[in-house]
Amino acid sequence: MSRRCELTGKGPMSGNNVSHANNKTRRRFLPNLQDVSMQSEALGRTFKFRVSSAAIRSVDHRGGLDAYLAKAKEDELSPEALKVKKELAKLARA
Repeated sequence: MSRRCELTGKGPMSGNNVSHANNKTRRRFLPNLQDVSMQSEALGRTFKFRVSSAAIRSVDHRGGLDAYLAKAKEDELSPEALKVKKELAKLARA
């Protein structure tokens, strides 16, 4: 299981630990990933995603999973989230 957010594409970053003596050693900053179930109101189903806490706030801010996926860039989404986005687009066209 990769350490990557399925909705925003946020992944690990690297940087330095800096000691009091100003010694620098490399470290990794990992995203705060949570396993959540999100409800799609248009499809009437729930979907499980592994997303960052920032993405959870973004979904709430935009008004739910359907609204978030409608505006999301396809290159940031995971294959599972992309399937849900295509289902929503198909439903909107019909």
